[in-house]
Amino acid sequence: MAELGSQRLWRAACPQCGAPVEFRSAASSSAICSFCKSTLVRDGQALQRIGVVAELFDDFGLLQIGAGGKYQSLAFTLIGRLQYRYADGVWNEWHALFDSGKSGWLSEDNGRYVFSFDAPLAGIAPKPDSLTAGAAVTVAGQRFSVASCVQAKLVTAQGELSSPPNLSDEFWVVDLRNTLGEVGTLDYSVAAQVAWSLGRSVTLKELLMSGLREQSEKSLAARGIECPSCGAALQVTLASTRSIVCHQCKSVVDVSGGVGAELSSYAQNNSGVEGIEPQIPLGSTGTLTLGAHGPLLWTVVGYQERCDQPTDDEEQTFWREYLLYNAKEGFAFLIDTEEGWSWVMPLTGVPELKGSKVAWRGDIYHQSFTYPSLTTYVLGEFYWRVKRGDRVFNTDYKGQGAASRKQLNREQVGQEVTWSGGSALSADMVAKAFKLTPSAQSALRRDATPLSGGSGRALKWFVAIIVVMVLFMSLVRCGSDDCAATASAYGENSLEHQQCLRGSGRVGGSGGY
Repeated sequence: MAELGSQRLWRAACPQCGAPVEFRSAASSSAICSFCKSTLVRDGQALQRIGVVAELFDDFGLLQIGAGGKYQSLAFTLIGRLQYRYADGVWNEWHALFDSGKSGWLSEDNGRYVFSFDAPLAGIAPKPDSLTAGAAVTVAGQRFSVASCVQAKLVTAQGELSSPPNLSDEFWVVDLRNTLGEVGTLDYSVAAQVAWSLGRSVTLKELLMSGLREQSEKSLAARGIECPSCGAALQVTLASTRSIVCHQCKSVVDVSGGVGAELSSYAQNNSGVEGIEPQIPLGSTGTLTLGAHGPLLWTVVGYQERCDQPTDDEEQTFWREYLLYNAKEGFAFLIDTEEGWSWVMPLTGVPELKGSKVAWRGDIYHQSFTYPSLTTYVLGEFYWRVKRGDRVFNTDYKGQGAASRKQLNREQVGQEVTWSGGSALSADMVAKAFKLTPSAQSALRRDATPLSGGSGRALKWFVAIIVVMVLFMSLVRCGSDDCAATASAYGENSLEHQQCLRGSGRVGGSGGY
């Protein structure tokens, strides 16, 4: 016997290999032998072997068994891990033991973390195949919105667990969010007794974590892979990376299965907008104050170009997004559109719907645009699987009144809904943060003035109509004019002058521009 905080440490020999296996919590009924990977359950004062687990997919994250911290001023230690796989990759849930003997779970969530606790489920759990992403549902007497509904499999485990891991079948996992910022999870791994847990978003910084892995540059050196398309050496630098773009052939490589797994890739069809590289180079670091997070050092780790997919009578728009990373705060997006610059971060909760408006943290947002979008080009690393032909359905919301610079975005892909929130910022702030050259700064300012409210597209349509009217009037005048005025205004080789000449009959209808 040995002491650990207020808990007594119970130790026994693994019946398979004889290695010592420790239990820090009297409530833990199962453990994984760190030597032979046997799954062990407590049987009185002895251990019984009931199977063996697979090797862990080492994602080189900061968390590890033995790391500790504080949640709501209560100290805890990470003593176990469950690793799940689903269609879009792998995620971990870490078993946390508090000094009081209480257990909790620290899990991954869109590049951030959620601390949750198991709770009794009052009432009957909804059938998972009846749930749809974005739909409202009542669970345990509370109203939630379905954030995701996926089929997953527990593939392996580590350390000390509250119950023996079920490694046999796929099962449904449903994530729910509410307006209070809470995250609920329904786990259908045991169909007869659906597990329920409830938690909130946290950051490693606020948890005051200690005993973390060394900052991953050293350990990630072992995570090198070859591009399956051209053979170039790729270096994965983020623990949460699920897709990486080859620096040589620009193929998108799926690494969600882990190093050593069979890698899939696809070649991109273009080389970026007009072949232009990102205005903020990958790897750049800059200090930005994003909301209430204070001035933090952010690194550009990914870049994507996106466009909407309008109907025939609408204008198509394009924009750029930079994926930013901070080791303790997670991820944020820096967005460059025709209407100016802004930033957003994934939200844990969901806004409260009020017709075409939503409320979030005391502010009211008005729905501005609803549109499908497509990612056309990517560079760098991403914490989600970037797949060919992926289409996302978006809804944008603009803040009202004093919150006019704030914005929300709702994205839905299949059975997963993600909300993000942020605010506008100036091109000068971006240029200063990343110490860009004067020429790069002038390029950033080309569209630095945001348009008010949701009038951006309306204003662009108005401008387009005026341009068409001017051209039409020019063509009419050209019938009795020599187009000298148009040539003087736009140049003899300009599109406008050529159109004028065609309108006057001086250029054949089959002539080129």
